[in-house]
Amino acid sequence: MIFTGRKLTRPARRRFHGDGVVGGLLIALVVIGALLAPWLPLPDPLTNNLVAMFQPPGSDGHLLGTDQLGRDLLARILSGARLSLMVVLIAAAIAAVIGTLLGMLAGYLGGWVDALIMRLMDIQLAVPFILLILLVMALFGTTLSNIIVIMGVTSWAIYARVARAKTLEIRELEYIEAVKAMGFSTPRILLRHVLPNLATPLVVLLTLDIPRLIVLEASIGFLGMGIQPPTPTLGNLIGEGRSYMLLAQWLVFWPGVVIAMLVIGCNLLGDHLLRKTHTRLD
Repeated sequence: MIFTGRKLTRPARRRFHGDGVVGGLLIALVVIGALLAPWLPLPDPLTNNLVAMFQPPGSDGHLLGTDQLGRDLLARILSGARLSLMVVLIAAAIAAVIGTLLGMLAGYLGGWVDALIMRLMDIQLAVPFILLILLVMALFGTTLSNIIVIMGVTSWAIYARVARAKTLEIRELEYIEAVKAMGFSTPRILLRHVLPNLATPLVVLLTLDIPRLIVLEASIGFLGMGIQPPTPTLGNLIGEGRSYMLLAQWLVFWPGVVIAMLVIGCNLLGDHLLRKTHTRLD
């Protein structure tokens, strides 16, 4: 019976290892292609060529075809993926920093500080994102910086919740009591003794939250509230191509495939890290 139990664990270990590898490969394929795009022998993603409109994939050197203005779709997808990833990663960093700092303060100080931050979290979660971004874009315009800031500022709550829960556990540990007795200040305790213990769950959470931000950024572009054409993003490529779906299905299909690769890859990698680190995010 012991040997049978040991054999049963091996397939689980292989699946566990394979999820992270597959996820990492999917992400790496998109990221490397997006980063190397300026040095690849591809046409300019913004240059029109009306003679080559709606060329199907594989024709005249256009691997993924061309769009309604004759622009190479592969070049536009790689350029759009680079811009979309930049927006998502910066927004995720802003959300993680704000949420972690507020969560640590709420968990460590408690009292009215905890109550105030938790109420702010409830308010932030109650406001529909689309309504908020419509308001911001109407007031300040659809600039790249506005999109990054609004995505980051509206995504901090989940990081604050995890940081608060972990800080509540950490502040009861003996070494925290010891550094308090030594007279260390609260900022020093939070940054040097609490924050390092939050790194693992927050990195796992960041990996699992990036797919949501990818879909969110694509949704903004699809609805026309994000970065405006002719500058490509994964979302506005689908938004532009939907009018030509019956004539040129590849205009929607391939940007959707890239979004799916990023989302699936991040989810697989996040699940792998979640199991590997035995992290609880509740």
